[in-house]
Amino acid sequence: MSELVYFEDLQPGMSFTGAPVQVTAEDIKAFAAQFDPQPFHLDETAGAASFFKGFAASGWHTAALGMRMMVNSGPKLAAGYIGAGGEIAWKKPVYAGDTLTLRGEFIELKPSRSRPDRGMAVVRCETFNQHGELVQVMTAQVVVWRRPAS
Repeated sequence: MSELVYFEDLQPGMSFTGAPVQVTAEDIKAFAAQFDPQPFHLDETAGAASFFKGFAASGWHTAALGMRMMVNSGPKLAAGYIGAGGEIAWKKPVYAGDTLTLRGEFIELKPSRSRPDRGMAVVRCETFNQHGELVQVMTAQVVVWRRPAS
Protein backbone atom coordinates (compact mmCIF):
# COMPACT_ATOMS: atom_id res chain seq x y z
CA MET A 1 0.00 0.00 0.00
CA SER A 2 1.61 3.25 -1.03
CA GLU A 3 -1.20 5.80 -0.81
CA LEU A 4 -2.04 7.45 2.50
CA VAL A 5 -4.66 5.74 4.63
CA TYR A 6 -7.14 7.61 6.81
CA PHE A 7 -9.49 6.46 9.57
CA GLU A 8 -12.35 6.04 7.08
CA ASP A 9 -10.24 3.64 4.98
CA LEU A 10 -9.72 1.15 7.81
CA GLN A 11 -12.01 -1.71 8.76
CA PRO A 12 -11.82 -4.24 11.58
CA GLY A 13 -10.27 -7.41 10.20
CA MET A 14 -7.94 -5.63 7.75
CA SER A 15 -4.60 -7.41 7.95
CA PHE A 16 -1.08 -7.14 6.62
CA THR A 17 2.14 -9.13 6.67
CA GLY A 18 5.56 -7.69 7.41
CA ALA A 19 8.52 -8.47 5.19
CA PRO A 20 10.98 -10.87 6.86
CA VAL A 21 13.79 -9.47 9.01
CA GLN A 22 16.91 -11.47 9.88
CA VAL A 23 18.37 -11.05 13.36
CA THR A 24 22.17 -11.24 13.49
CA ALA A 25 24.52 -11.55 16.47
CA GLU A 26 25.99 -8.19 15.51
CA ASP A 27 22.54 -6.56 15.56
CA ILE A 28 21.79 -8.10 18.97
CA LYS A 29 25.05 -6.78 20.43
CA ALA A 30 24.65 -3.30 18.93
CA PHE A 31 21.09 -2.92 20.22
CA ALA A 32 21.98 -4.29 23.65
CA ALA A 33 25.05 -2.08 23.99
CA GLN A 34 22.87 0.98 23.53
CA PHE A 35 19.56 0.01 25.12
CA ASP A 36 19.72 -3.21 27.20
CA PRO A 37 23.36 -3.80 28.22
CA GLN A 38 22.93 -7.10 30.04
CA PRO A 39 25.67 -9.74 29.68
CA PHE A 40 23.38 -12.34 28.07
CA HIS A 41 22.56 -9.87 25.25
CA LEU A 42 26.18 -8.77 24.77
CA ASP A 43 28.12 -12.04 24.77
CA GLU A 44 27.37 -15.45 23.21
CA THR A 45 28.95 -17.39 26.09
CA ALA A 46 26.96 -15.47 28.70
CA GLY A 47 23.82 -16.00 26.61
CA ALA A 48 24.41 -19.77 26.43
CA ALA A 49 24.83 -19.92 30.22
CA SER A 50 21.73 -17.81 30.89
CA PHE A 51 18.03 -18.49 31.30
CA PHE A 52 17.80 -18.25 27.48
CA LYS A 53 20.24 -21.16 26.83
CA GLY A 54 21.49 -19.27 23.75
CA PHE A 55 22.40 -15.86 22.42
CA ALA A 56 19.04 -14.07 22.55
CA ALA A 57 17.94 -10.60 21.52
CA SER A 58 16.49 -8.20 24.06
CA GLY A 59 12.70 -8.21 24.07
CA TRP A 60 12.93 -4.48 23.36
CA HIS A 61 14.98 -5.28 20.24
CA THR A 62 12.22 -7.67 19.14
CA ALA A 63 9.65 -4.93 19.81
CA ALA A 64 11.65 -2.42 17.74
CA LEU A 65 11.90 -4.89 14.85
CA GLY A 66 8.14 -5.48 15.08
CA MET A 67 7.57 -1.74 14.91
CA ARG A 68 9.78 -1.50 11.83
CA MET A 69 7.88 -4.31 10.10
CA MET A 70 4.53 -2.68 10.99
CA VAL A 71 5.57 0.74 9.65
CA ASN A 72 7.24 -0.65 6.50
CA SER A 73 4.54 -3.19 5.59
CA GLY A 74 1.31 -1.97 7.14
CA PRO A 75 -1.04 0.63 5.73
CA LYS A 76 0.65 4.02 5.34
CA LEU A 77 -1.32 5.93 7.96
CA ALA A 78 -1.64 9.60 6.98
CA ALA A 79 0.17 10.92 10.06
CA GLY A 80 2.19 7.78 10.81
CA TYR A 81 1.79 5.25 13.60
CA ILE A 82 1.24 7.49 16.62
CA GLY A 83 1.09 5.28 19.69
CA ALA A 84 -1.41 5.94 22.46
CA GLY A 85 -0.74 2.86 24.59
CA GLY A 86 -0.68 -0.86 24.32
CA GLU A 87 0.45 -4.22 25.64
CA ILE A 88 3.32 -6.47 24.71
CA ALA A 89 4.11 -10.09 25.55
CA TRP A 90 7.26 -12.00 24.66
CA LYS A 91 6.33 -15.63 24.14
CA LYS A 92 9.70 -17.11 23.12
CA PRO A 93 13.24 -15.77 22.86
CA VAL A 94 14.56 -14.50 19.54
CA TYR A 95 18.01 -15.91 18.82
CA ALA A 96 20.86 -14.84 16.57
CA GLY A 97 20.13 -16.23 13.12
CA ASP A 98 16.34 -16.13 13.49
CA THR A 99 14.23 -14.62 10.72
CA LEU A 100 11.13 -12.79 11.91
CA THR A 101 7.88 -12.02 10.16
CA LEU A 102 4.89 -10.09 11.41
CA ARG A 103 1.15 -10.44 10.92
CA GLY A 104 -0.89 -7.39 11.85
CA GLU A 105 -4.64 -6.95 12.07
CA PHE A 106 -6.80 -3.94 12.87
CA ILE A 107 -9.19 -5.28 15.48
CA GLU A 108 -11.09 -2.18 16.62
CA LEU A 109 -11.81 1.34 15.39
CA LYS A 110 -13.21 4.06 17.62
CA PRO A 111 -14.05 7.55 16.35
CA SER A 112 -13.04 10.27 18.81
CA ARG A 113 -16.00 11.87 20.56
CA SER A 114 -14.14 15.06 21.44
CA ARG A 115 -11.90 15.48 18.38
CA PRO A 116 -13.73 14.95 15.09
CA ASP A 117 -10.49 15.06 13.07
CA ARG A 118 -9.27 11.66 14.35
CA GLY A 119 -10.04 8.25 15.73
CA MET A 120 -8.31 5.43 17.56
CA ALA A 121 -7.37 2.13 15.94
CA VAL A 122 -6.37 -0.98 17.85
CA VAL A 123 -3.87 -3.11 15.94
CA ARG A 124 -2.71 -6.55 17.05
CA CYS A 125 0.68 -7.64 15.74
CA GLU A 126 2.03 -11.16 16.09
CA THR A 127 5.69 -11.78 15.36
CA PHE A 128 6.85 -15.27 14.34
CA ASN A 129 10.26 -16.86 13.86
CA GLN A 130 11.25 -18.94 10.82
CA HIS A 131 9.74 -22.07 12.45
CA GLY A 132 6.31 -20.43 12.67
CA GLU A 133 6.64 -20.07 16.44
CA LEU A 134 4.99 -17.05 18.03
CA VAL A 135 7.71 -14.94 19.68
CA GLN A 136 5.86 -11.69 20.44
CA VAL A 137 2.33 -10.31 20.63
CA MET A 138 1.79 -6.56 20.66
CA THR A 139 -1.59 -4.87 20.83
CA ALA A 140 -1.29 -1.14 20.26
CA GLN A 141 -3.68 1.78 20.18
CA VAL A 142 -2.78 4.25 17.46
CA VAL A 143 -4.16 7.67 16.62
CA VAL A 144 -5.44 7.80 13.04
CA TRP A 145 -6.47 11.04 11.33
CA ARG A 146 -9.70 11.37 9.39
CA ARG A 147 -9.61 12.41 5.76
CA PRO A 148 -9.47 16.23 5.53
CA ALA A 149 -12.56 17.95 4.12
CA SER A 150 -12.03 19.00 0.49
